Amino acid sequence: MRVLLAAFAVLVAGFAHARAHTLDEVDAMLESDEKYFQQIDKPAPDFTLRTADGRIVRRADLTGKVVVLHFIYTSCPDVCPLHAEKIAEIQKMVNGTPMKGQVTFVTITTDPTRDTPEVLRNYGPAHGLDPVNWLFLTTTQDQPEDTTRKLAEAFGHKFSLSDDGYQMHGTVTHVIDKEGRWRANFHGLNFAPVNLITFVNALTNNVERPHHEQDEGWLAKLKSLF
Repeated sequence: MRVLLAAFAVLVAGFAHARAHTLDEVDAMLESDEKYFQQIDKPAPDFTLRTADGRIVRRADLTGKVVVLHFIYTSCPDVCPLHAEKIAEIQKMVNGTPMKGQVTFVTITTDPTRDTPEVLRNYGPAHGLDPVNWLFLTTTQDQPEDTTRKLAEAFGHKFSLSDDGYQMHGTVTHVIDKEGRWRANFHGLNFAPVNLITFVNALTNNVERPHHEQDEGWLAKLKSLF
């Protein structure tokens, strides 16, 4: 894995200032190659939440960063920890590249009553998430208990409660661009991390405008590593 991360970092650094594919081209590539990718282009749902230490975080505070966001609850016995660990894997790859300072990873609990500040503080280290560019958010003290579940619904999730109190909801990784537009979903746990990272890299490089030069085939080189 260290060799792959180093090679990935070299490739991203080498092509960071090169003419890149337009985002439409990246979307088209992912739609043909990544069956768990969903292209979206609309304003991300707004939110005002807080960290375990009580710091208020608004969606607008993340403007200027590409945001990789997902929902979990810490007492989930199966899918949620696997999702967190997949995000940690992606974070480690991103943080080995020049993208590190341009990307924020956000986890939001849908069970704020049981996910106390102490629980929130311990969850990240237990699953390999690096606090350097990761936030774990919950409701503020004056918000209704279902605030984050309603936010998840605004991101397209549907909830049902099992008889034993577990929450049943989809597993989706959402990507928001630097201007606060919701640009993509990666569904489930079987998507290739390099495909999400390729999409994030396009957003960090602001590749909205078409280019007129022959590309260097960097996407193919990047994907060949994984």
